[in-house]
Amino acid sequence: MSTTGSVPAGLPELAGDRALLGRTSTAERVADILRSRIAEGYFPPGTRLSEDSIGGALGVSRNTLREAFRLLTHERLLEHQLNRGVFVRVLTVEDVEDIYRTRQLVECGVVRALALRPRPLDPVAATVRDGLRAAADGQWREVSTANIHFHRELVSLSGSARTDELMRSVLAELRLAFHVVAEPRLLHEPYLARNQELLSVLEAGDYARAETLLVAYLDDSRRELVEVYGQRMAGQSADAG
Repeated sequence: MSTTGSVPAGLPELAGDRALLGRTSTAERVADILRSRIAEGYFPPGTRLSEDSIGGALGVSRNTLREAFRLLTHERLLEHQLNRGVFVRVLTVEDVEDIYRTRQLVECGVVRALALRPRPLDPVAATVRDGLRAAADGQWREVSTANIHFHRELVSLSGSARTDELMRSVLAELRLAFHVVAEPRLLHEPYLARNQELLSVLEAGDYARAETLLVAYLDDSRRELVEVYGQRMAGQSADAG
């Protein structure tokens, strides 16, 4: 995967995000915009981020943008390469493994806690419908987005802003791996039915079974993604060599 190409000047799509900054143009708000764009694949892994292009598109100062870059570097979405600039990270297979360990700790803990404090499941159900609708339209990247939203809404059932913030970063990092996979349909289609099953079990209040299903779900997802991602990265290394 090439890491030499800068983001093209102008960035009309990103310029449209300028309105999101409002009157409080802070590094955190810029980081929010860039995090979302990275998660959407607008800035693919390995892309060099141009301070001039992005700062001009968003209408923010170089210092503000550098602080936003620093925040996203701390979240492991970006990396600074000496004398080369700031790049969207390319995950290692070990990164993917670690992301799934974190997901299992957090997501299964949230489901387990629902036995003591049930929560309305409407937001989770909405993401399942979004995924099915995207699949019917053949929009497999949108299926991936709906699946990420499914897990984000699942975690939000904890009612913890800190847990939400943690998982927002973890799931955004996971998308870096998804964007490298050549066939998103093969990766995401099987989990449409599994999301439906998990939702049904949660709606029935069988939280112990829901946790068991989720453990198997995440184990299978980790194994499949690691296999596909590892092959993809090995192929790119061979091409580069």
